[in-house]
Amino acid sequence: MPLTDTEIEGRDAKRDLAAELLQSVREMTAGEGTAVGQFAVPEAAEARHRTGLSQARFAQLLGVSKRTLQGWEQGRRKPTGAASTLLKVAKAHPEVLRELDTLTAA
Repeated sequence: MPLTDTEIEGRDAKRDLAAELLQSVREMTAGEGTAVGQFAVPEAAEARHRTGLSQARFAQLLGVSKRTLQGWEQGRRKPTGAASTLLKVAKAHPEVLRELDTLTAA
């Protein structure tokens, strides 16, 4: 039987999928993985990882829901428009989002 939305949210809330994905990439590049081939880490996952922020805080700073961010990080959805541009900025200059986090937290 498929999981309900609440069950999915509960399960996903306990996981840091970006960290899991990046750890898998590290293992594969070190020759420890068993999978053959390459895959791209979604830009949202890489951008958030570089900032060191939680999914909730990163989503809040981008002005999107945590669920939307999770969809981007898991590759189920793709950001468009301004969100796509913000992710490019976050990826290239993670210090900007960390500074914004500090300014808005005060």
